[in-house]
Formats: sequence, C-alpha cells, structure tokens
Amino acid sequence: MKVYTYSEARRCLAEVLDTARKEEVVIKRRGGDQFSVIRKSLASSPFDIPGIKTAATTADIVAAIRTSRARGTE
Repeated sequence: MKVYTYSEARRCLAEVLDTARKEEVVIKRRGGDQFSVIRKSLASSPFDIPGIKTAATTADIVAAIRTSRARGTE
C-alpha cells in the first residue's frame, strides 16, 4: 500500500493512478482524513462473447438466411 499526502497526490496524480492499478493507494489530508484509491474493473457486457472459428463464408451465411426466409412465404 502506497501512501501520499494530499499535496503529493495533486502534484503527481498520473503516478497515483498508475500505482492504484497495482495496489491500494491512500491519500492523507492534513486534518487526518484518509481516502483509498483502488482500480475499478470494467463490467463486461453479457453480449461480449468470444467468436467461433468456422469454414462458412459470407455467401454461405447469406444463402442460409435467404433459404430460411423463403420457407415462410410458402
């Protein structure tokens, strides 16, 4: 855990944030208040899924879509 004074943290904010990526950072104010800075990870989307490998071409996919749509018109 790295500790900075308020003045140090203001002067080198980029360094404080870089350090917070790896470990907790504490900023102390003159009155005795202490604040923690920690990295917050980004929430991932439920639609963020890995792709799949396939031998299908764009033409194959378009043909399959057209075939499935044509069945509904009969």
